[in-house]
Amino acid sequence: MAPGVKQRRPQRQAGRRIVELSPVPAARLWLVFLLLAGGLAGLGLRLAWVQVVQGGQLLARARAVQTQTITPLGKRRTIVDRQGRLVALDEERFTLWAHPRYFAFPGDDIGQLRSPLDVARKLSSVLAMPMADLVRAMEGRKSGVKLASDLDPETAQRVRNLGISGLDLEAYPQRVYPQGGLFANVVGFLNLERVPQAGLEQSRDTDLRRQEATRSMRRGADGTPLPDGLRAGVLYGDDLRLQLTLDARLQQVAQLALSRQVKQWHAKRGVALVMDVRNGELVALASTPTYDPNQFWKYKPGLFREWSVQDLYEPGSTFKPINLAIALQENAIDPAGKVTDSGQLTIGGWPIFNHDRRANGVIDFPTVLQVSSNVGMVQAMRRVKPEKFWHWLHTLGIDTVPDTDLPGAVAGQLKTLEAFKTQPIEPATAAFGQGFNLTPLKLIQLHAMLANGGRLVSPHITRGLRSGDDLAPAPAGSGVQLLRPEIAQTVLNWMETVVEKGSGKGVRIPGHRIGGKTGTAQKAENGVYIPGARITSFVAHLPINDPRYVVLVVVDEPQGGNAYGSTVAVPVAKEIIEALLVIEKIPPSAPALARGGTGKPVPARAAGGGRD
Repeated sequence: MAPGVKQRRPQRQAGRRIVELSPVPAARLWLVFLLLAGGLAGLGLRLAWVQVVQGGQLLARARAVQTQTITPLGKRRTIVDRQGRLVALDEERFTLWAHPRYFAFPGDDIGQLRSPLDVARKLSSVLAMPMADLVRAMEGRKSGVKLASDLDPETAQRVRNLGISGLDLEAYPQRVYPQGGLFANVVGFLNLERVPQAGLEQSRDTDLRRQEATRSMRRGADGTPLPDGLRAGVLYGDDLRLQLTLDARLQQVAQLALSRQVKQWHAKRGVALVMDVRNGELVALASTPTYDPNQFWKYKPGLFREWSVQDLYEPGSTFKPINLAIALQENAIDPAGKVTDSGQLTIGGWPIFNHDRRANGVIDFPTVLQVSSNVGMVQAMRRVKPEKFWHWLHTLGIDTVPDTDLPGAVAGQLKTLEAFKTQPIEPATAAFGQGFNLTPLKLIQLHAMLANGGRLVSPHITRGLRSGDDLAPAPAGSGVQLLRPEIAQTVLNWMETVVEKGSGKGVRIPGHRIGGKTGTAQKAENGVYIPGARITSFVAHLPINDPRYVVLVVVDEPQGGNAYGSTVAVPVAKEIIEALLVIEKIPPSAPALARGGTGKPVPARAAGGGRD
């Protein structure tokens, strides 16, 4: 082409665009490749990091969003007495929370916010609280205001009926004791954190917890609950109740009678127990002073323990029938035999005497119990070898913990076998119920053995868990045979003469055969007798012709010169026995037959540190 002549570009064909291609530099291609490869490698590393390192954490977060966990309220089973009367139960209560930033009434426009004053006007009458107090609690706060607690279900429903947005009711169970202090000494209570603190609530805590489990509910993307992840049995609930052997009617009679007598005699405390001798069931176990478990914080902690199960004392003359049974079992004394009561004697250099130092002369064993002769008991038990006497006290369980479901039961204290063998004063004082210690619970167990034909039963206050409204029947008779039945009946017949002619006259009820034994013992503390301090008691068996029940009343440190078992404890026992005859429908007994000895009435006298 000649110079100066323009090259003619090819003309585009109509409707077609022609793009000129130019070669791409290799360096640019490598750069793009490296960028893409680096991005893919980064994504791979990130994916590996998320799945391997953060996988567990992210899975937990996802499940937290998708799953609703329902924590159980920790409800407890109900406790009822032997007739099904409520003793302890869980009731639903509510705490009312306010969130002022969400306050709105039904029908309000969207976004309209009500003031605390508007809400307080409606809540005041429902909660029975001053409106000013409600406003003061909510003013200047946005959320989480606690307005009231311990609301009953009816009040909570009235709050719901107001339909106020921004009010939140939080449900929780509250332990309620409908009988107040009537069963507090054995049932115990839960503290404000629902932690058991005393009694059966504490010792039977595992049995009283209802079958409840934490529930997890999966939710779909739209929030719909899905039955996923529910374990077998998680929805199971039960209606079991713990049934006591105690009878609320007899318990109340015993509590009132005991409280009156303790108050009248300005005593420190008292306890009354009633046991079914056939199976060891306690029908009543009343103690005073007591407390209200619904308001436990108002009382001293010392009241939260049942002293008749945990505190030791010297039983005194109420143990004399047990010792006479031991002597009969060992064939050391004859049922028709007699002893000489000279009023006092010396054993190992120690003087032993009746309370008035009067001699009763030659007397039979019913009379020994009627006049509560210390000297007569020593003369009788001297015929039992000291080692045999000790082994019997040990076999009866004086120094072992009773087999019982009563919480906190303790063992008594008994001198060593060596002391019994080498120190004559030890078996001598044990002959009239001193020199060793036991609990009132142990004493009534041993007397139940006499009434049960020589069989030792285990004392208990529960019949176990029952479903719904069903009640457990009384268990059959039981016990370990320790004494011959005829020996037990002989001692019961002797005890009947104490009620007919001796210090137990105050418990006589026409038409009913009742045996008993009073006791007035010196009170010891740390091995030293407290001057002027006494423990008065009375134990009764009924009916003598067909023994079914033993009643024991113990009053600690009554005041006054005339404070004895016959004046302090016997009146309480009589009220309890009168109620027991009616409640258990015990028919009148057959007339008593003449038994042992001269049969002549013997005037009531006293021994063992006071008139029994």
